[in-house]
Amino acid sequence: GAGKTENTKKVISYFATVCSSGKRKEGEASLEDKIVQTNPVLEAWGNAKTVRNDNSSRFGKFIRIHFNQAGKLSGADMVVYLLEKSRLTYQQPLERCYHAFYNIMSDQVPSIKEKCLLSDNILDYWFVSQGKLTVPSIDDKEDMQFAD
Repeated sequence: GAGKTENTKKVISYFATVCSSGKRKEGEASLEDKIVQTNPVLEAWGNAKTVRNDNSSRFGKFIRIHFNQAGKLSGADMVVYLLEKSRLTYQQPLERCYHAFYNIMSDQVPSIKEKCLLSDNILDYWFVSQGKLTVPSIDDKEDMQFAD
C-alpha cells in the first residue's frame, strides 16, 4: 500500500531512459525494455489479494542495475527475491493466493490446463481454494491473455 512496486517501475524506467545505450538490432527489444518488462512477470507470480489490497505484492526484491564505463545501461540482476511462503498453503477467507494460478485456471488459454495436468475444478486444489477464488477488480482471463 506504500507504492513500492509503482516506485520501482518508475525508477527502472527512468534509468532505462536516461542511460539508454541506443544500440540494438532492428525489431529487437532494447536492454532497457527487457529490464522494465521483468516487473510484470514478477508480479504475476508474486501478487495476491489481501484483506486491504486486491493486488498486493507479496515479495521483495532488490534489483541491481549495471552501467558500463560510459554510463550506459549494461544489464541488471535481481539480488534477492523473497516470496511470502505461507500464502502458498493458507489464505484467510477474504484473501486469495497468488494470481498466476487463477489466471491459468481461467480458460483463457484452453490447452494450458491439460499441459499442466490440471483438472477443470479449482476446488480440487485445496492450497489455493481456501479463500476468495475471484476478485471483482481482477480479470484473470485478461491477465492470462497478456501472459500467453
